[in-house]
Amino acid sequence: MYSDPARFCPQDGSPLVEVGGGSPAPETSVGLRTLVRQAALKRGPGMDRASSLSNSLLDSRYDVGKRLGEGGMSYVYLAKDLTSSETVAIKVLTPKLKEDKSSVERLRREAGLAMRLDHPNVCRIFRLGETEDGLIYLVMPYLAGELLSDREVRQGALPLDFGVPLLVQMARGLQHAHELQIIHRDLKPENVMLVPDEQGPGGVRAVVMDFGLAKERRQEPEVAKLTATGIVLGTPEFMSPEQIRGKPLDPRSDIYALAIVGFEMFTGQLPFQGRNAQEMMIARLRGKPKLLREVKQDLPGRLEQVLNKAMALDPGDRYTTMTAFVEALEGAEESGVFARLFRKQ
Repeated sequence: MYSDPARFCPQDGSPLVEVGGGSPAPETSVGLRTLVRQAALKRGPGMDRASSLSNSLLDSRYDVGKRLGEGGMSYVYLAKDLTSSETVAIKVLTPKLKEDKSSVERLRREAGLAMRLDHPNVCRIFRLGETEDGLIYLVMPYLAGELLSDREVRQGALPLDFGVPLLVQMARGLQHAHELQIIHRDLKPENVMLVPDEQGPGGVRAVVMDFGLAKERRQEPEVAKLTATGIVLGTPEFMSPEQIRGKPLDPRSDIYALAIVGFEMFTGQLPFQGRNAQEMMIARLRGKPKLLREVKQDLPGRLEQVLNKAMALDPGDRYTTMTAFVEALEGAEESGVFARLFRKQ
């Protein structure tokens, strides 16, 4: 389904390192990288069970195959559900982190939220399970396809007639989540899968995944406590200023992140620069984003205006809903270039 990579630790912003052989990816790359924190490389005996589930039977129900990837909080496996013969992806919480009550609560929250999602542009969760020996896992659809981040590395800046419809699909999926009072909180190219779809742009459809940092707008007190520890959750390159400051979030935070995703899709660069997680955050709080046409002059001026509004420092200056963002993107059509494409979405 996905390799759950990230460029910075979603819990504390620490730089991540590549696992496995081969040449390291360029610093500017956002490609397929199975990354974990350096500390996670020093695995003790307690890590063996979660990291070696391949070719085993999980919970007397799932025939576990190859490991698809790993992140700082989980391992992801390909599996077959023996009760339905369906191919699924299973995300297993690392034993070390399952001892952290906040991590377990966040995973349970992920399942509870994502089970309510039902939209072609978001990935739902089928089930939250726990084995007799204490492994906690999530069962999700297996999505055969390519991460948006990998497509960007392979292809570079994406053409508008391909990228804009994908951006619209992501926005519509997120609008569905927002209508259920769910904020994604960690939108980035690594969390978007491009799956085969004959009706989609370039024969693919964008699916927003990994609502692991998702947060209900109407929080219960115990949920609010999870982010009251001073830990900033999210990925520095795409976090909104209010998320960095630990302020209450609403759909406009996801709009901000999606605009940065769009900027990177169309230019191959990020609108903010920094040598580390802290500089990335400071740039978001103090600086202004690059203008789209500073990086790529042949892009439409109206598209630049739309993304710039979506990335406004003050949430009150952004679009209020993903639907409004989509309408603005549709209005960015110049000389009829996008009109035909939008009618198909």
